Amino acid sequence: MKLSVVVPVYNEQQTVAEILTRVVKAPLPEEITSLELVVVDDASTDGTPEVLRGYQLPPEVSRPTTMTIRRQEKNLGKAAALATGFALASGDIILVQDADLEYDPQDYPVLLAPILAGKADVVYGSRFLSGPHRVLFFWHYVGNRILTTLSNMFTDLNLSDMETCYKVFTRQVKERLRITSQRFGFEPEFTARVARMGVRIYEVPIAYHGRTYAEGKKIGWKDGLEAIWCILKYNLWARD
Repeated sequence: MKLSVVVPVYNEQQTVAEILTRVVKAPLPEEITSLELVVVDDASTDGTPEVLRGYQLPPEVSRPTTMTIRRQEKNLGKAAALATGFALASGDIILVQDADLEYDPQDYPVLLAPILAGKADVVYGSRFLSGPHRVLFFWHYVGNRILTTLSNMFTDLNLSDMETCYKVFTRQVKERLRITSQRFGFEPEFTARVARMGVRIYEVPIAYHGRTYAEGKKIGWKDGLEAIWCILKYNLWARD
């Protein structure tokens, strides 16, 4: 069984090589026999393209591993980069991995377990289910809970962390999935669409090491407003 890890990247020259190495060295269940990395550079303006061109897979990796790098010529946002990555991914299971170091690939076995056990079609890795996490911004936590609650009200799901990066899903879900948003609209759009599919959705606890803005965190209050708009849009109007 092949796992495809889709990594959207924008101006992450300090972290992208490290996260790719962590991904290929991550522990994987024995059912996963090969790994595919799909890296989408969303028109980075720093040294990210050079880092990606020079990156080599670690020689000690024993499982069959391939890497595809695609550069967007125009910065279109995370959701657009992920849509490109999903189109390129050929695995039986697809996993979204941010290019910073906030999310730990050591959690892959926990994220994959419900799908491999035949219990789930989609898995969310929740930062709010008692996993270890770095203590940071109270108002980010409040904002995340508000957005998740609003999304749940429309989808009738009981997620604890709709905005999490870690979303894992089967190839069958990918083939039915349509992503039309850009920037950070992916999370509410994905959630609205899989909720309407009627697929089996699980949540599992994950570790989280959030960054400060000085360390490179990009999301802000304007993205929260966009998320509210996307929750309304993809649950009430854009239902195709």
